[in-house]
Amino acid sequence: MSKRLFGTDGVRGLANELITPSMALELAQAASIVLGFNTVKKGARPKAVIAHDSRISGEFIGSAMMAGFAASGVDVWDAGMVPTPAAAYLVSATDADFGVMISASHNPAEDNGIKFLARGGKKLDDSLEDSIEKLFKEKDFRAPIGGEVGRIRPLADGEDRYITHLLSTMPEHRRLNGLTVVLDCANGAASGVSPDAFRTLGAQVIVLAAEPDGTNINDGVGSTHPEKLQAAVVKHGADMGIAHDGDADRCLAVDEQGNMVDGDKIMSILAVAMKDAGRLKDNTLVATVMSSLGLELYLKEQGIKLERTSVGDRYVLESMNANGFNLGGEQSGHVIMSDYATTGDGVLTGLHLAAEVAHTGLPLSELAARMQPTPQKLINVKGVDRDGVKDSVALQDAVTEAEKELGESGRVLLRPSGTEPLVRVMVEAADQETADSVAQRLADVVTAELSL
Repeated sequence: MSKRLFGTDGVRGLANELITPSMALELAQAASIVLGFNTVKKGARPKAVIAHDSRISGEFIGSAMMAGFAASGVDVWDAGMVPTPAAAYLVSATDADFGVMISASHNPAEDNGIKFLARGGKKLDDSLEDSIEKLFKEKDFRAPIGGEVGRIRPLADGEDRYITHLLSTMPEHRRLNGLTVVLDCANGAASGVSPDAFRTLGAQVIVLAAEPDGTNINDGVGSTHPEKLQAAVVKHGADMGIAHDGDADRCLAVDEQGNMVDGDKIMSILAVAMKDAGRLKDNTLVATVMSSLGLELYLKEQGIKLERTSVGDRYVLESMNANGFNLGGEQSGHVIMSDYATTGDGVLTGLHLAAEVAHTGLPLSELAARMQPTPQKLINVKGVDRDGVKDSVALQDAVTEAEKELGESGRVLLRPSGTEPLVRVMVEAADQETADSVAQRLADVVTAELSL
């Protein structure tokens, strides 16, 4: 059985090795039918929005895809370099039939990816991806001639329209006047958008890593390398810092003391603020099984329920869409505010976090300290049968015993890897020593029971 082309977040791989110009062109031809001609009224010409981050390979991949769309009879709006959430917004704002974002997010510059967006700027479900992949392999494409081919036009005001949208999400009285914010744009797609948005709302902005050259995206900067940001916040006496990744679909924060503020803490601050304002749907936050027990316990004290999903922002989004919840995310800083966005949006998240600091008049360190993560230990047990976790009676008994020992102050999570012979053992407890000892005990059982 051949490997599926689409992964958890589109097609990802080494540019010009997996993602070649011919592959990108044919993938665009397949998507033109599945997302375009199969969905529009007969005789109508589909419209698509295309965008990319700052990787140099995004230029040839984007050119190939635009050629594939136009050759199939699809009109294309080229938004150029904008964040992933901007591309999603522009698909909706222009009433396009679908869109595509070319990015590999926080990965190195040599990698790239192709992520399709359905009408409204929403992620594709598996069935649509499967249909595109099937047609891509069959190569039964459209080949119109004459005036039936598509046109390619620049979406020259795409970045400005996105910034206007970001500003519109802020209540009139929420300004950032008086705040000094350091922004690390990862030499990526947020390099223009994020500083402009923060400055327009009144913040004094110090910018790092906002000079993309096509090869320096995520290179020692951004949310995966926040050390320079932490130092800059302290050096300049700033109120806070925001670290984006290459396509700005997530962010992490730094408080005024230079300490990291992860996605769990960001979500705790936003959830309480939204609840107090009467805007948190069903007083519920959606997060994955990896979010700290400390987050769950803190939210419970605040009268907020935590709805947990499998790991991955797509599962968070599925739960939000199915139940009408409007706030969710991951520890990694991928936060979804669905009142304003169809995907994680690091600039949007950063603006609303900064607005809460300005509104309360409290330092970010104090707001973040209200939620204390539970001590945690994670052990990756390698060389084991990951599929045997649910079948081992001895392992299940060991987990049950550990859960009784931990009580309400801790929890156990066993996660088989989806790609390699490995089982992740995660334990949270009231203290680090207990978390370490229980995790090691369970890891020993995994090794004894499931070794290959």
